[in-house]
Amino acid sequence: MTPRNVDYSVKVAFPRDRDAGVTQHEHSETEQGYDFRRIQDHWLPVWDERKPFSTSDPDDKRPRKYVLDMFPYPSGDLHMGHAEAYALGDVIARYWRLQGFNVLHPIGWDSFGLPAEGAAIKRGIDPREWTYDNIAQQRASMRRYATSFDWDRVIHTSDPEYYTWNQWLFLKLYEKGLAYRKASWVNWCPFDQTVLANEQVIDGRCERCDNLVVKKKLTQWYFKITDYADRLLDDLNQLEGKWPSKVIAMQRNWIGRSVGADVDFVIEGHDEKVTVFTTRPDTLFGATFMVVAPDSELAAQLAAGSTPEVQSAFGEYLAQVQKSTEIERQDTTRAKTGIPLGRYAINPVNGERIPVWTADYVLADYGHGAVMAVPAHDQRDLDFARTFGLPIRVVVDVTAPITGAIPVITPEMIENPDEVRDLASMDPAVTGEALAGDGRMINSGPLDGLSKQNAIRRVIELLEEAGTGRAAKTFRLRDWLISRQRYWGTPIPILHTEDGREIPVAESALPVALPPSQGLDLQPKGTSPLGAAEDWVNVTLPDGTPARRDPDTMDTFVDSSWYFLRFLSPNDATQAFDVREAEKWAPVDQYVGGVTHAILHLLYARFITKVLFDLGYVTFTEPFTALLNQGMVLMDGSAMSKSRGNLVRLSEQLDEFGVDAVRLTMAFAGPPEDDIDWADVSPAGSAKFLARAWRLADDVASEPGIAFGNGDAALRRQTHRLLADAPGLVESFKFNVVVARLMELVNVVRKTIDSGAGAADPAVREASETVAVLLSLFAPYTAEDMWAKLGHDSLVALQSLPKPDARLLVEESVTAIVQVDGKVRDRLEVSPTIDSDELEALARASEAVARSVGDREIVNVIVRAPKVVNIATKPAG
Repeated sequence: MTPRNVDYSVKVAFPRDRDAGVTQHEHSETEQGYDFRRIQDHWLPVWDERKPFSTSDPDDKRPRKYVLDMFPYPSGDLHMGHAEAYALGDVIARYWRLQGFNVLHPIGWDSFGLPAEGAAIKRGIDPREWTYDNIAQQRASMRRYATSFDWDRVIHTSDPEYYTWNQWLFLKLYEKGLAYRKASWVNWCPFDQTVLANEQVIDGRCERCDNLVVKKKLTQWYFKITDYADRLLDDLNQLEGKWPSKVIAMQRNWIGRSVGADVDFVIEGHDEKVTVFTTRPDTLFGATFMVVAPDSELAAQLAAGSTPEVQSAFGEYLAQVQKSTEIERQDTTRAKTGIPLGRYAINPVNGERIPVWTADYVLADYGHGAVMAVPAHDQRDLDFARTFGLPIRVVVDVTAPITGAIPVITPEMIENPDEVRDLASMDPAVTGEALAGDGRMINSGPLDGLSKQNAIRRVIELLEEAGTGRAAKTFRLRDWLISRQRYWGTPIPILHTEDGREIPVAESALPVALPPSQGLDLQPKGTSPLGAAEDWVNVTLPDGTPARRDPDTMDTFVDSSWYFLRFLSPNDATQAFDVREAEKWAPVDQYVGGVTHAILHLLYARFITKVLFDLGYVTFTEPFTALLNQGMVLMDGSAMSKSRGNLVRLSEQLDEFGVDAVRLTMAFAGPPEDDIDWADVSPAGSAKFLARAWRLADDVASEPGIAFGNGDAALRRQTHRLLADAPGLVESFKFNVVVARLMELVNVVRKTIDSGAGAADPAVREASETVAVLLSLFAPYTAEDMWAKLGHDSLVALQSLPKPDARLLVEESVTAIVQVDGKVRDRLEVSPTIDSDELEALARASEAVARSVGDREIVNVIVRAPKVVNIATKPAG
């Protein structure tokens, strides 16, 4: 047979039908060697014309899989991180196609947001221009990178066709009471001049610009995610074993459910009861003072009703606190600060008057912004009490968890210094260490002698009987702040009247289109630029009442919270998504992206999915069934950056080594979740392997369709072992192992071909075709070219992964290693069913082993049939 050599000058027209054969290629009799540029230039237009990854055929009966990569932000061309993420996601999508699935693998752009606005301001251009130019560049690079996307399902979140449905979603949440507006202290970035959600503050700094964040009181829009806190926490159980355990732990910690009691305190001279949440209501008898957050409404009210001296001191203290970040305020190593408010609260369990203080270690948005301080059993309260000389009362005997109690120190006991010294060693006021362990209750009236859990149950009963408390729980999670004081985002579809009414925009009037930026000052100044767009912001209601549009835009995490559903019907102008398509495709079977989104994006997407479930739009409660987090691509051990001088440009790597070599390197570098140091890998080595694999197709001397049964048995066994192992390896994300096994198979095929008549062996064709099919997961250009050179008229991307022949998986022999004193002395080909006695006898009979043992005495033989024999010796005599 004459090998098929593709004529790269020929442009092929392909039929549209997925099952139709590919038009025959013309060939030349000469081959100029592996040239990745020529191969890429040939196959990219073929795929564009053929559309092998389209999912638009309504009659396609294949089972479905939805594979989704986290969509990119259009901030310039693709970089090395993109190269890794999309290479790995594409392996999964291509694998499921080989397994006979109709795979939805879409792409879009998360194209609203602050970076685009900042870049546009810096360049003096419209954010649209900067954004869509970058999208065009990234789209071209993605096509070049051969990612198997369905290019008929592209979305841009900055298109009105998309953000119309952001606004629709907002209105649905508003109708359900889940979108609301309130005045509160918020995270404020002085540099970007906009608010930030708690999740967007990293170590007290803005995640975008790295400047310190301050607190500012503003009226903002929120989504009531806390209504779903229990479900968001409990439903993580559905994802165990399917999401990385680290991500599940991060979500659980962020939601942070605490169970305890709400306790109502009366503050003298204050009309309303003050509710305090505590996880340890059993220690109520040990509460010796109360602390309220300085930035809470309660602190302001209590200070206002106190003396002028307290009011002045409070104002100064509040100003001081507002300069600190929440991270700093929660730092347990900081010296405690605070001031008394000149007021007293009444402890509801014993009627004791306890002083009320304000201190920065209490946060306004935790619980109710006030805590009962039990210094003997809480380290922060103890540090504060010791700093300001406040009472410390022990109410839990941690020294005697079953019986016994800490006695009260009496004057008579002074005569026994040793006993006093022992008691003092347990006193938090002396040691400075709170008694945090469990034990029996003391100094607690009706709770004395009870264990912690029994005391908690009993005190809650007492509180409920008295009407001064109840069982409760609270969460670390706070409502999602979605307002942004910037231009480049989704306008909030609410109108405001002069008398303070909020009027939702009618769904029929959507979208509330973003006006052109021309004439607007986009420079950050603390208020949204949209407020200055007078023709846009001023409207008249149907009854003639004047109103103003809400000038803020939505957090871009709203855009990405439901985008996976828009991909199901991206061109539908009548609805956000077709619920029938959601029934077919959703939820996402495999989600791929960086662990940096482990809290923010994933939590919000889970929340919106549950809201849509409650509204009847979807039938599932979790958006992403399985999750794969890829690591980072580093250079010389550090994140790439221009300032470090270690930036590696993806475009340059593609130009030098080719797309397939870069993709293969990403897959071969190690487990996907591990970081890749580009200095430690070899795209040049990957290119050499690809050339070696590609040349196999030229050397195969048998015709397509030949029966493989009479081929070389050893080569066939190796081929079928790979076919048997590959599914499990891919599905467990061991892509690097699959690549290594492919390299082994290529080497064996090459040896068989070079042995002489091996090129015509049917087993050589079978192995070479297997290489092409599996290589298409990692190196689609090379694999497609191999497939054509092997004489096939179809696309390798649409093949089925061959099934292994079980008969070829039974080993006829295995290699047993024989070691003498830890050194390999022989290798024996034996039956896989050989028993230990027979294997030991063969080992002892080996001439190599006999020479190694010589006149030494054999003292021990360990046999692990059928693979290993270890012989230990010592000098004779």
